[in-house]
Amino acid sequence: MNYYSLNHIAPDSTFKNAVIKGLAPDKGLYFPESITPLPKSFWDNFDSLSYNEIAFEAIKQFVLPEIPEDVLRTIVEETLSFDFPVVKLNEDISTLELFHGPTMAFKDVGARFMARCLGYFNRDNDREVTVLVATSGDTGGAVANGFLGVKGVNVVILYPSGKVSDIQEKQLTTLGQNITALEVNGTFDDCQAMVKRAFLDESLTSKMQLTSANSINVARWLPQLFYFMFAYKQLHKQYNDIIFSVPSGNFGNICAGMMAQQLGLPIKHFVASNNVNNVVTRYLQSQLYEPRPSIQTISNAMDVGAPSNFIRIQEIYKNKFNTLKDNVSSYSFTDEETREAMLEMYNNYGYVADPHGAVGYLGCKSYLKDNPNSHCVFLETAHPTKFLDVVEEVIKEDQPLPKQIQSVMGKEKIATVISNYEELKDFLL
Repeated sequence: MNYYSLNHIAPDSTFKNAVIKGLAPDKGLYFPESITPLPKSFWDNFDSLSYNEIAFEAIKQFVLPEIPEDVLRTIVEETLSFDFPVVKLNEDISTLELFHGPTMAFKDVGARFMARCLGYFNRDNDREVTVLVATSGDTGGAVANGFLGVKGVNVVILYPSGKVSDIQEKQLTTLGQNITALEVNGTFDDCQAMVKRAFLDESLTSKMQLTSANSINVARWLPQLFYFMFAYKQLHKQYNDIIFSVPSGNFGNICAGMMAQQLGLPIKHFVASNNVNNVVTRYLQSQLYEPRPSIQTISNAMDVGAPSNFIRIQEIYKNKFNTLKDNVSSYSFTDEETREAMLEMYNNYGYVADPHGAVGYLGCKSYLKDNPNSHCVFLETAHPTKFLDVVEEVIKEDQPLPKQIQSVMGKEKIATVISNYEELKDFLL
């Protein structure tokens, strides 16, 4: 499989090159040259397949033969070493829990898959690769954990000072070894802009091999399609019209779900659930795409004013606005509405949700008002204790810390503070 740049200037790329480079030379995101729907035999046998078999069949066209089949099977097996349960709240709404991995966030899947791909590609390479990544919350911890100890790979994580939760900060600043954290005086958008600038700085890239582990990287983005298939497998015998409401920040997760749809997964519709950083909600109302500076919210991983992956979504739907609108609805919610939703779920169903999941739940409710015959699944993208201050303040109940969280809380934070791109460049060099 080759990949092309969505800016359509750079030459086509192999999967290996796309993973190692992250971004195309013309600043574009890589996109697969073709998407072949899975054969009828796959869907006929879908219910009898294991999660590992489903994932392998879904991803192989994008990876083989650059990673051999047996190696890819092992990568998939190691990536999916935890559960993906669907929890039903009522007859209309369920949640897909994506927080059962090592850092208790949905990004564990993509980070573990990418780390293993990069480790394979770098197995005989004497030149070290530096993974440079910006995080608005959970990406940093998932990438740090996924790449910890991977031979020949250094990880540098930029995060906005004071704008991630205490637990998220601990998960990316306490591991040591090949993981370094840079605390940026600014927003997530500032962090992301610095990372993109570094990739395009030839005075930097001529001296070191940089790649990204944000969802701009195809190996981080594509494997997220797995768990949409896992949820569908758990629900499709009970419900006909299954909708996914995805808390959306950089739009990589919902975009991966759309790739599952392109492979033949019969998802009727997607809901992009936004906090007040609602560039896509506004676009679907007006057809005007207007990125804005991000606003800080309690659902901080979605505080993105210029979502990188939206261009991939437009590509999936052939840049046709009406086709996009047929497949995607989008709603925007305030922090106050998010808190109310968290309390509603706790009081009505005994379910403790994090702020991002609560935004997804609100997206379900909004969609179901006009589409009452659907069953809506919202993605619970992080364990509620990762946002302990917000959760406990809302539901007025102390929450026990899972062992994955307990293991980092007592460790010392180690981070280097930077304020601008020149400081980042000096640090890397």
